[in-house]
Amino acid sequence: MRLLDIKNLHTTFDIHVGSVQAVRGIDLYVDEGETIGIVGESGSGKSVSMLSLLRLLPGYARIEADSIIFAGQEIKNASVRQLRRLSGNQIGMVFQDPMTCLNPLFSVGHQMMEPLKIHKKISKQEAYARSIQMLKTVDMPDPEIRMKQYPHELSGGMRQRVMIAIAVACDPRLVIADEPTTALDVTIQAQILELLQNLKSRQKMATIMITHDLGVIAGMCSRVMVMYGGRIVEEGAAREVFYAPRHPYTWGLLRSIPQKTGKKQKLIPIPGSPPDLIAPPPGCPFEPRCPHAMHICRRAMPENRALSDTHKVCCYLMDENAPKVRWGGAAH
Repeated sequence: MRLLDIKNLHTTFDIHVGSVQAVRGIDLYVDEGETIGIVGESGSGKSVSMLSLLRLLPGYARIEADSIIFAGQEIKNASVRQLRRLSGNQIGMVFQDPMTCLNPLFSVGHQMMEPLKIHKKISKQEAYARSIQMLKTVDMPDPEIRMKQYPHELSGGMRQRVMIAIAVACDPRLVIADEPTTALDVTIQAQILELLQNLKSRQKMATIMITHDLGVIAGMCSRVMVMYGGRIVEEGAAREVFYAPRHPYTWGLLRSIPQKTGKKQKLIPIPGSPPDLIAPPPGCPFEPRCPHAMHICRRAMPENRALSDTHKVCCYLMDENAPKVRWGGAAH
């Protein structure tokens, strides 16, 4: 059953030097209980697209879409009050940096209990008991002590666990995890990812993972969307994107992952810089960095071509008249 369905989402920031077209017409859907991944470089539009869903953006952001349907309800033009009922209740969000997202002036317990009292309409005592239960669920040591502490008294991994506990406390149908392992060491990263997987299985919730790390996506997601320049350039089942990628940008991301081959190999970075989204190119946004770019790539944006029921690629190399290029190989 379809839980979230977004059609033709555009998000633009009107600033003093021009209009930044951060998200430029993306379609995205999530089914009940499904985990999908959105991957791409910083500035590709991953986080902004999800923040647009609940309009958690500053006043100078313009959000437009043909439709945004959540649980069968159109929320494109929902009021602030309607969105507040969804945010933290049916849709939970794990923000990128818990140190800046947790309020330093309030204790962990206060911040845990507040959404429960607002959305579940329960007493302070019930909210406290539920908060303790959720901290135990995310494997927080000594939850009673943590409830009295402030964010700066916790380690990075503990703060991230608090953020996850707050996000899932109201039993949401969808959780958006925005770079949930950023700035954590490898051991803590693995623990956080395992925790998210266990919570998903236990609470039957759908999850959207936002990350620049394809390794994180590989073990968690059934479908993957690759974003670049505010657009989705490739999407498909995880096995299709990892084992049969077709967009040169996806090739570049995969080549930059360390390989467990036992041999010393240099990582191959993607040359160049992301496009200027104040004046985005008329053609493919990846054209200036693409080793297989053609003249037409500079002139017009390629269409989204379906390679299977789930696999779609936005690239002129999919045209039957284009040079045949193997993954990471040369044209022939």
